[in-house]
Amino acid sequence: MDLHPLLSLLHPHRNLLVAFSGGLDSTVLLHQLVTLRETVTPDLQLRAMHIHHGISPHANEWVSHCERLCAQWNVPLEVAYVHLADDGKGIEAQARAARYQALTAELRPGEALLTAQHLDDQCETFLLALKRGSGPAGLAAMPTKLGFAGTTLLRPLLGKSRAALEEWAKTHQLTWIEDESNQDDAYDRNFLRLRVVPVLQQRWPHFTRSVARSAELCGEQEALLDELLAEQLSALLQDDGALRIAPLTGLSEARRAALLRRWFAFHKAAMPSRAALQRVWDEVASSREDANPRLKFGHYEVRRFQEALYWVPLLDGQGDAVVHWLAPYAPLHLPAGLGTLKLSADGQAVRAPGHDEAVTIRFKASGNHHIVGRERGRNLKKIWQELQIPSWQRNITPLVFYGEQLITAPGIFVTREGQATDRSCWHIDWQKEKQQ
Repeated sequence: MDLHPLLSLLHPHRNLLVAFSGGLDSTVLLHQLVTLRETVTPDLQLRAMHIHHGISPHANEWVSHCERLCAQWNVPLEVAYVHLADDGKGIEAQARAARYQALTAELRPGEALLTAQHLDDQCETFLLALKRGSGPAGLAAMPTKLGFAGTTLLRPLLGKSRAALEEWAKTHQLTWIEDESNQDDAYDRNFLRLRVVPVLQQRWPHFTRSVARSAELCGEQEALLDELLAEQLSALLQDDGALRIAPLTGLSEARRAALLRRWFAFHKAAMPSRAALQRVWDEVASSREDANPRLKFGHYEVRRFQEALYWVPLLDGQGDAVVHWLAPYAPLHLPAGLGTLKLSADGQAVRAPGHDEAVTIRFKASGNHHIVGRERGRNLKKIWQELQIPSWQRNITPLVFYGEQLITAPGIFVTREGQATDRSCWHIDWQKEKQQ
């Protein structure tokens, strides 16, 4: 196997982190990189990372194997022990999510991540997407190179078959781990690998390469659509990332769906199904004007406000919560990841509290309130409406009280009772931790 294509793919990266399971694929990849370092590019800086999922009873033995191999090849090894979160998506998806989370945390600035997916993996991924009824975006090939976690993810073996990797391993007398779960055809990918793809290849020996070519063509079509729709999508996007609804109404269903998919991609969201996209349009975008529609997608939801669609994280409303802010008024961490309140020159100007005024943070207020810039008193709901604060932000926006008097919603409004004076002035800054 010629290593020059590998060298070309790595350019200009010289600091590499290899996802190293110890199986055939990653063992061949790491060995090829070590060979490259020893024969062509001595400046190549290699590190490896092994993920201990704790699923197999042999997991500790695999760690020892990887440690021995990396010591033999003079490659520093990091081992991450991960806990799989039961999110209802299945153990394969959980393990993958935990794996990439650990790799992301380990990556150093300027370091590229290398994974060992190969041609057969590409074929299986395509068939799994086909089984789910995916469109061209889902059927598109895994790219050899893509942006990842602020750096680059490289898949150098995508053009090589598993048979070619086995040949390299046998030629160089490599040893590797055989994960017993790979023989369990209860997993969809294993079912394809063990029972479906071999039959297809027996009938059509070049089946995997043909599938890879089809996947690449789907990827090219999606890339072309991205280019053609980029200008229109940009015109539909508001500065806050919301998507204007009115211009979408006159478009064909196909074009509208394509733009909605790219809006999801803009927010780095999982691609919705065709049925889910239709629900976004029918139940959220097209609902009556006085409705407050919402459609949940994992930890986010699509909401509508002022004729635009918003991608909103799910945050717990605080309702009757009361948080005490005590002297000397150090930075105050709000509940539910809503951020921090602190005194800062960049914050909202209000009067300082009196010695007998307890400072509390609440998330609702009864009665009428006179805010600066308005002649008449209004209840809080009316104030939110006039200030065009979306409904989902209203019960997670901190309200500062002195005693029982509402003083300010930092950065949004100040009441007359909270106005700063030349003799008494605070500056309260609300630093948000999550998009709201």
